[in-house]
Amino acid sequence: MNTVGVTRGIALNGLEGTMVDIEVDIAPGLPQFTIVGLADTALDQSRHRVRSALKNSGLGFPDSRVIVNLSPASVPKHGSAFDLPIAIALLAAQGIVDPARAREPVLFGELSLDGRLRPVRGSLAAMLAATRQGVREAYLPEGNVVEAQMLQGLEAHGVTDLTACAVSLGADLALRDAVPIAASRTVQTGVPHPGDLCDVLGQPDAVRALVAAAAGGHHCLLVGEPGAGKTMLAERLPGLLPDLTPEASMSVTALHSLVHGIDELITRPPWQAPHQTATAPALVGGGSGHIQPGAMSLASEGVLFLDEAPEFSPRVLDSLRQSLESGRVEIHRARTVCAFPARFQLILAANPCPCGKAFDPAGTCTCAPAARRRYLRRLSGPLLDRMDLRVLVPRASLAAVRTGQPTLSTEAARVRVQEARDRMSHRLEGTPWTLNSQVPGGELRGRFRLPPSATTVLDSALERGILSLRGYDRTLRLSWTVADLEGLSSPGREQVAQALSWREVL
Repeated sequence: MNTVGVTRGIALNGLEGTMVDIEVDIAPGLPQFTIVGLADTALDQSRHRVRSALKNSGLGFPDSRVIVNLSPASVPKHGSAFDLPIAIALLAAQGIVDPARAREPVLFGELSLDGRLRPVRGSLAAMLAATRQGVREAYLPEGNVVEAQMLQGLEAHGVTDLTACAVSLGADLALRDAVPIAASRTVQTGVPHPGDLCDVLGQPDAVRALVAAAAGGHHCLLVGEPGAGKTMLAERLPGLLPDLTPEASMSVTALHSLVHGIDELITRPPWQAPHQTATAPALVGGGSGHIQPGAMSLASEGVLFLDEAPEFSPRVLDSLRQSLESGRVEIHRARTVCAFPARFQLILAANPCPCGKAFDPAGTCTCAPAARRRYLRRLSGPLLDRMDLRVLVPRASLAAVRTGQPTLSTEAARVRVQEARDRMSHRLEGTPWTLNSQVPGGELRGRFRLPPSATTVLDSALERGILSLRGYDRTLRLSWTVADLEGLSSPGREQVAQALSWREVL
């Protein structure tokens, strides 16, 4: 009579996970080891790793026909994390481990040829998906157990090798002295040396605009000549943002676990600053088999900074547009659709022309008018229309440099940002939104409609074609943020005019 062993694993598709039953059937016949159930190349190669790991652990391998079925068969499975559940299911089929005990937990881990367990990326995302489906126990490599233990309600066991896992599941075996394989820790989610906002000299309007961007979650374009302080300003934005909420913290950490090893929960807004040579898949995410998140998703709940934005490929820049509206990325492949969160703040920095001297009062710019227009046209109109603030960053004056003109510190600005966000939260209580930048245009022109006396200048700009309807709504959102920073119950004519002035640089 055939013997079947069953264990459970998780098939990840982005941050979404599907519970997979790993069924192993051992039957008489010529020696054969087959894996069925829509496995990718890395998973199909588990046959060789599992066979060697079992033999080198002293557990042997059945000299029979072995078939591994991954159910449901219609769900794509990828990666080496199925090594451990396949091996334990094989032992359960032979009666070496307790078959009933092997069915209960989720198993996750890659096997080395000597039977030790190697850490695998995405363990936190997998365990998060498992707990959402009612799993309360898991076995993982020791290098991944720190991630899994971040989850409440999950009993995560870290094991060094296949023998230790089998013993935990009822096998009567002698434990070996195995040295655990540590996970690599390369995650970096913040700015290495963010500095303080008071380091920025001679840019009072730009600092004020940056605080408004932080308070309302607005996208921002900084335009100025080289060395004016655009990058310095952008790098200080994460320091102005509040800590992540527990829910956002877990989501961000799970997302980064797909790419890096994670030692602890990420509690601060992440920062991503890809180089100008970045491709569209590097920004959006992708992959032919195992789909990985790109910089947009890794910056979710934080800041995505594109320095020298006109130097990026126009195709790459335009790939941002959909996510700026929806807050998510959908990557379509022939057999699957993978979705990642992408609710980030976009900060673009640009020179006014190829040589960067277009705003120089001394008139040292050497660029022809056509070259200036061509350079800035690399930032498409639809992308610019999604920038709530377009801020001119002039060169700091000699007086500001010599006197060290004081400006707002990061700590003081963070307090102002938090106070403004508290006002937003109180006003938006009972709605799906928490920031002004998230409020739909229909609500701004309905429930939160301003009197005509406050929007006169804005209505005129729309009537004359200076603003699109999208730009009109974004200016309204920004004016509410300006009012929140000033402690007002609603924006007036002055606040609307200030918000509109921040859209007129380009």
